[in-house]
Amino acid sequence: MDAVAALLDAPRARDAFLLRSVLRAPWSMRIADRAPLTVLVVLRGVAWVVPADGLAAQVGAGDVVLLRGPRPYTVADDPGTPPQVVIGPGQVCTPVERGTAPMGELGTRAWGNDPDGDTVLLTGTYPAPGAVGERLVRALPELVVVPADEGTRAVTGLLAGELARDTPGQGAVLDRLLDVTLVCALRTWGARPDVGAPGWYRAAGDPVVGPALDLLHTRPADPWTVASLAAEVGVARATLARRFTDLVGEPPMGYLTGWRIAVAADLLRDPQLTLTAIARRVGYASPFALSSAFKRATGVSPAAHRAGVPGPAGRPAATGGLHLP
Repeated sequence: MDAVAALLDAPRARDAFLLRSVLRAPWSMRIADRAPLTVLVVLRGVAWVVPADGLAAQVGAGDVVLLRGPRPYTVADDPGTPPQVVIGPGQVCTPVERGTAPMGELGTRAWGNDPDGDTVLLTGTYPAPGAVGERLVRALPELVVVPADEGTRAVTGLLAGELARDTPGQGAVLDRLLDVTLVCALRTWGARPDVGAPGWYRAAGDPVVGPALDLLHTRPADPWTVASLAAEVGVARATLARRFTDLVGEPPMGYLTGWRIAVAADLLRDPQLTLTAIARRVGYASPFALSSAFKRATGVSPAAHRAGVPGPAGRPAATGGLHLP
């Protein structure tokens, strides 16, 4: 698995919140659900996305918007339209603007103020992208707009079609299609030279650092040193250390430590895996060594992480469906 695939593969939707909104102007929604990552697709019409800070962005049919939480943002027909509802944690919807068309359920996974509205949005929310996925999410700007192209249009069309169905196993199908939508959008965004993609994305194409990242991602349990990694990719130790740090933004062994801890955090979600087995998979000689490194990096012990105890910064997330008062 190449370096880009290893990180793009990490955010996995599990019982993601997915909703199709059908809207007629004027409309405006304040989103304060604290979700770590949201995918917003404009299926028809246009919309404005107004982040907590920064400039409002207008998006049109086929465009995909990625929103990194937890700060609130507004989606509206116009930046000047006051919010009519606030959607909070747990997808609880609270009306705040009177005198406008009320918003409510419009059918299977559909919501809005007019079933014949000229704007249709698709919203997918990741309650928790996992520890490896968080490395990707943290690297994103708060607002990423991916203009429509052939690839994103194809997958968002599939997702929109599935969203309207109600058949057995539909949740799992929608989760996977949301993942594909996210990966397609990230690939399109990262390939643009003007967006400031994260260092690991740019470095993946480097003839020296790219293979080094592949080795660290696919063989984290190996007893790597800068010298052994350099020997594997066929360059001098000093050359690898300098080039890796310049392109990725941190030294090779620092990156490896972060990767090992992130992989361990995700493996801890499997109750069948012992701490000894996880330590072995990510390159630590004993459970004690892993526990020490894990607590130093995250602020909590592996046992506390497995029990769902948040670290010092906390990890609030939105879950469930949209609840009207």
